[in-house]
Amino acid sequence: MLKLEQKEIIPVPENVKRALRELLGEHRVLDDEMDRLLYSYDATRIKMLPNVVVIPETQEEVQKIVKICYENGIPVTPRGAGSGYTGGALPVKGGVLVSFEKMDKILEIDEENAVARVQPGVVTFRLQQEVEKRGLFYPPDPASYKFCTLGGNVAENAGGPRCVKYGVTREYVMELNTVIHTGEVIHTGRPTLKDVAGYDITRLLIGSEGTLGLFTEITLKLIPKPKASKTAKAIFSDIASVGKTVKDIFKAGISPSALEFMDKLAINAVEDFGNFGLPRDAEVLLLIEVDGHPKAVDEEIVEVARICELNGAKVEIAKTDAEAAKLWEARRALSPAVAKLGRTKINEDIVFPRSYLPEALPRLREIGRKYNLKMVNFGHIGDGNVHANFMINGLDPDEVARTEKAVEEVFNLALEYGGSITGEHGVGITKAEFMKKQFKPQEMDIMRKIKKVFDPQDLINPGKMDID
Repeated sequence: MLKLEQKEIIPVPENVKRALRELLGEHRVLDDEMDRLLYSYDATRIKMLPNVVVIPETQEEVQKIVKICYENGIPVTPRGAGSGYTGGALPVKGGVLVSFEKMDKILEIDEENAVARVQPGVVTFRLQQEVEKRGLFYPPDPASYKFCTLGGNVAENAGGPRCVKYGVTREYVMELNTVIHTGEVIHTGRPTLKDVAGYDITRLLIGSEGTLGLFTEITLKLIPKPKASKTAKAIFSDIASVGKTVKDIFKAGISPSALEFMDKLAINAVEDFGNFGLPRDAEVLLLIEVDGHPKAVDEEIVEVARICELNGAKVEIAKTDAEAAKLWEARRALSPAVAKLGRTKINEDIVFPRSYLPEALPRLREIGRKYNLKMVNFGHIGDGNVHANFMINGLDPDEVARTEKAVEEVFNLALEYGGSITGEHGVGITKAEFMKKQFKPQEMDIMRKIKKVFDPQDLINPGKMDID
């Protein structure tokens, strides 16, 4: 897991490079060492060099790139912003990396039907800004929303804080254009709220991590923008009480638009990073947002505060939008803040059913203590998605061995409660070896057969999810 490297590199012969340059021009086919290095990593910091980087601007160019590569046995790896945490955009076998940075157009915002049609390189935040100008709302908000792209979001089925109420990316994808191994485009889905004809291939493609084809156009569902929101900050003295509070909020019939937690190490890391005014002595901090009609929001935030106080918390309700924004800015600063606690960050995003949180969270914390590791826990506690981070030096073999054992125990704990090894980061290469823990052999076999239908030669983003 910590020693992943390229083992089999398939070179790109000169005749293929010439064909790609004839198609795209010299400036959009990159093969010098520095250019290749810039596209060789993602947020995992694992480095895997492509042989060639190509930068298409149209769907037709993507089709021709895939056709040229597939006919010559060259692996093709799609890349969005490279912000993923599991190596999904890394060219495991070298070959050609397809960067969608130039396919970044918002093609249409249809206000009457509340849909947006976009290219895969559109940054998530940019779409959100554009639709909110029209009173519409695109809820999925991964932590990297200001620089990650919608193509990558669809490939990983990205989540974020608001998914506790609004759901993950797949709830908003209505249509996809996907280039498959032959260079043909398949169009799946319909821009309608109902469509039950045939197999739902669109949902199969969502979360497939670029292993079945390359997305070139995405139609997304939009919803009305909430009229108001309120945020509360709750400080707890123990982690089990936080889990119980989450259960009690939902039992009260309240559906928060975000429900996030940070443990003590996370709180202090954020304060060191940005001085957001969070209490350094707090054992656990819970951030709760409710949204909707102004009157309902006022009533619900008061009820949320009461529930937190009944579970032993000290609660403050943000008085202004600026106060609330500062709290959420602190939450979004967590990943870069925590990264400063160690040379290497091992970031796992396990999921527990909510009902088990009071029992599971203390056990999760004990894993870090058992292996004498600096462990930082935070995440989307409202939907049971916990980010367990091990901050290590990465150069000490004993520390690395302890970390690998701890990560395996973290996954085992999630699965023991009927959860998952990943809630939003995907599997990629870093979690591929653990797929067999979550899935039975016959289930893995079905996934491998699906992969073969879409990619008979295992050349479309190979080496991911243990399905080649």
